Amino acid sequence: MQNRMMITGAGSGLGREIALRWAREGWQLALSDVNEPGLTETLQLVREAGGDGFTQRCDVRDYSQLTALAQACEEKLGGIDIIVNNAGVASGGFFSELSLEDWDWQIAINLMGVVKGCKAFLPLLERSQGKIINIASMAALMQGPAMSNYNVAKAGVVALSESLLVELKQQEIGVHVVCPSFFQTNLMDSFRGPTPAMKAQVGKLLENGPISAADIANYIYQEIAKGEFMILPHEQGRMAWALKQKNPQALYDEMSTVADKMRAKGKQG
Repeated sequence: MQNRMMITGAGSGLGREIALRWAREGWQLALSDVNEPGLTETLQLVREAGGDGFTQRCDVRDYSQLTALAQACEEKLGGIDIIVNNAGVASGGFFSELSLEDWDWQIAINLMGVVKGCKAFLPLLERSQGKIINIASMAALMQGPAMSNYNVAKAGVVALSESLLVELKQQEIGVHVVCPSFFQTNLMDSFRGPTPAMKAQVGKLLENGPISAADIANYIYQEIAKGEFMILPHEQGRMAWALKQKNPQALYDEMSTVADKMRAKGKQG
């Protein structure tokens, strides 16, 4: 393996921390994001950590920008060994409050952005027998209330990853999907929701993340080395997922209670 990695959403948060984790191993990184100042900063940190690479602005909604990024990886790095489809945006609101535009925006970035990333880079990965790392969310498995469009987009990422896992086995392309719970990140900068109260509530969940983006990047690094397909970095997430597999109804009841509390709070706010 020649140690070349592409990351979308590398300008901040988890994308940046993944870049730094692999940079410490001396990897060459193709860093992309819509946030160009953030990208410049990430590249500088990558170089300080012992890696190198290049940056390219890329909006994952635009397939031509992703194919251009793949071409740049070919020209500058001679190919790619791992792609990390990490770009994502937060969203919230009860189903009745979400507009169809909210749905389109969420699916276009969080689901189709991953589909397009996989599609654009597949020819390079076939050549290197590389790996795909898709960043989903515990929301894909737990479907918390007041974020149905986010839940659906992230569940789609898990289903895509499962599909690719079996389809690409013959080509010896590894596939992994990561489902972090909420963690300290600036995902809220891109948050779209119907009310400030909703943003505050989701923000609270994010702040309570017991582990940092750097811890998650480190956990991903370890689990990829073990060849683990589904990567759940949070212990509470692993426990919740085990509970759902054994007794889904208990989880739905718990989520209904949470929804009631959120509605009551929303009315007060």
